[in-house]
Amino acid sequence: MAKYIFVAGGVMSGIGKGVTVASIGRILKSKGFRVQAIKIDPYINVDAGTMNPIEHGEVFVTDDGDECDQDIGNYERFLDEEMSRDNYMTTGRIYQAVIERERKLGYHGKCVQVVPHIPEEVIQRIKKVERKTKADFILIEIGGTVGEYENLLFLETARILKLQKPKNVVFILVSYLPIPEKIGEMKTKPTQHAVRSLNTAGIQPDIIIARSTIPLDYPRKKKISIFCNLLEKDVISAPDIESIYEIPLNFEKENLGNRILNKFGLKSRKNDLRDWQKLVHIIKNPRSGREVTIGIIGKYFKTGTFTLMDSYISVIEALKHAASSLRAKIKICWLNAEDYEKNPSLLKEIKDFDGVLIPGGFGERGVKGKIKAIQFCRQNNIPFFGLCLGMQLAVIEFARNVGKLKNAYSTEFSKNCQDKVIDLMNDQKQKIKKSKYGGTMRLGAYACQLKEGTKSQRAYGAKIVFERHRHRYEFNNKYKEFLEEKGLTIAGINPEQNLVEIIEIKKHPFFVGVQFHPEFKSRPLKPHPLFKEFIQTCLKQKAAIK
Repeated sequence: MAKYIFVAGGVMSGIGKGVTVASIGRILKSKGFRVQAIKIDPYINVDAGTMNPIEHGEVFVTDDGDECDQDIGNYERFLDEEMSRDNYMTTGRIYQAVIERERKLGYHGKCVQVVPHIPEEVIQRIKKVERKTKADFILIEIGGTVGEYENLLFLETARILKLQKPKNVVFILVSYLPIPEKIGEMKTKPTQHAVRSLNTAGIQPDIIIARSTIPLDYPRKKKISIFCNLLEKDVISAPDIESIYEIPLNFEKENLGNRILNKFGLKSRKNDLRDWQKLVHIIKNPRSGREVTIGIIGKYFKTGTFTLMDSYISVIEALKHAASSLRAKIKICWLNAEDYEKNPSLLKEIKDFDGVLIPGGFGERGVKGKIKAIQFCRQNNIPFFGLCLGMQLAVIEFARNVGKLKNAYSTEFSKNCQDKVIDLMNDQKQKIKKSKYGGTMRLGAYACQLKEGTKSQRAYGAKIVFERHRHRYEFNNKYKEFLEEKGLTIAGINPEQNLVEIIEIKKHPFFVGVQFHPEFKSRPLKPHPLFKEFIQTCLKQKAAIK
């Protein structure tokens, strides 16, 4: 029977519950256990697909096509395990399932109530993951913070499961300890209040992960122990660190893995985090002189006066994975495409970067600036990597400036454009007519057959690969032969539907656009081959210039 670890957050969101869950999972896996992780989001949305990335962060896509919270990506990267739609649930998804079952007389005429039927549905889904994966440990992250009415039902689920299986459930609270600048002292009171809020839901945390800018000192650890009713050794210090991949190592310095096993009455085990230790050493000790500066031209990173990097977290991590595998240091800069629209003379700043990446996105805002930037990269031999929308805009730029189709565009931005080099898929047209937007894009893993001798094929070292998608618009095959004659290489095709997956330009150091999202399959110990090839080219270019 699996052991269940519920992880909740106190005080405020965004303090690292996801990477905490992922890190605990990595530690338990290093001790020889099978581990799975589940994310529960308190939103009414059925999935994350209809949410703005600026508001909620990146939408991560699984192989089976589920649009999830970004924490599913953290689980995959740390555990090196593929998650599925079973590993993700929202309030909307749970209520939808319960209501659909009620409509089909699945409750046999009973009065269907919020409690116990909603928690029962959640427990059934947790046990489905247990049966499917035969995991020894299932970690369940409850989104939001304790005290919010949105996640009370999920805390109730944890309480009920603890009541049913008292020896098989452990609660962990991740709480932030602020250090007010004018006071200069780490404060435990917010954490004490968070624990009391958890107590009102009938839950006592077994372990507290104490997040702060600096390590927890003994007086604070003792105070949390006394006022929050747990042993000092169950208060785990979690200071800010340079790389998230240090977190499992930091946790093990405080023996967190064996503390968890002890709570379940299991014997302590030595762990094997040697590969993780090596990874962290390489990240922190790049080879001298090996540094690349990558410009990312996106649109989901400005929120007021702040820069929100969570919108592109998988892209950022994939770049880091590639750089560390090459013993290089990477610097990422955010470039605003709209600035290039207002002032084209700013394009010359792109020469300061070793490479440029344009990630996915939706809508026309910033598109004209991105097309100008792509043209600049193509004409000045600057390594360019386009993902999803980035690939589509590269096709538009090539069609306009090389193919001389001045009115080439995407029907996403102009329904009646003259040359629809990027167009809506036929099945998508029917879905949009019926206003079916949620969960209806081309989603999940599809095959890509690679063309022999292309950069992409050499990077992969394979003939067929499977990559994850999330889009509605595609390369219009009516223009395929024409653009190939003009010098565009179609480097990858989906064999089932004959859809263009990868485009390249031969006489260029690295000019590659992919319709899929390779960032979703990159791992810290297994960097994605296209990202690695991109960074490798950037390093070679930089060395050649010197």
